[in-house]
Amino acid sequence: MKKRTLVLGASLKPSRYSNITIKRLRDSTIETVAIGLQKGIVADVVIETESIFFEDVDTVTLYLNPNRQKSYYQYIINLQPRRVIFNPGTENLELIELLKENGIKSEIACTLVLLSTKQY
Repeated sequence: MKKRTLVLGASLKPSRYSNITIKRLRDSTIETVAIGLQKGIVADVVIETESIFFEDVDTVTLYLNPNRQKSYYQYIINLQPRRVIFNPGTENLELIELLKENGIKSEIACTLVLLSTKQY
């Protein structure tokens, strides 16, 4: 099964969890796309600054606080991913309810832990 993942809130800063997640996803050979505030490259992944419609996204992993997520609600729903992972600090009951209404699974989890425990 394809596990193409969108890292939403990607950072070029190596100390940021979104940056580490991109590297770990690629280490696990998971196809990865990313959107962040600054355009650049992490591992071999281009970070886009626009809400590009990526085809066949299985998972969206969030690294944006709930206020910053609001402008992405419809974008995420339009992607129709199988699931959205709310990493620590990104939990958002409003978005979780919208996802549920649109048949999209949500998980409050840590992508890095899921990867390291082979639960991704």
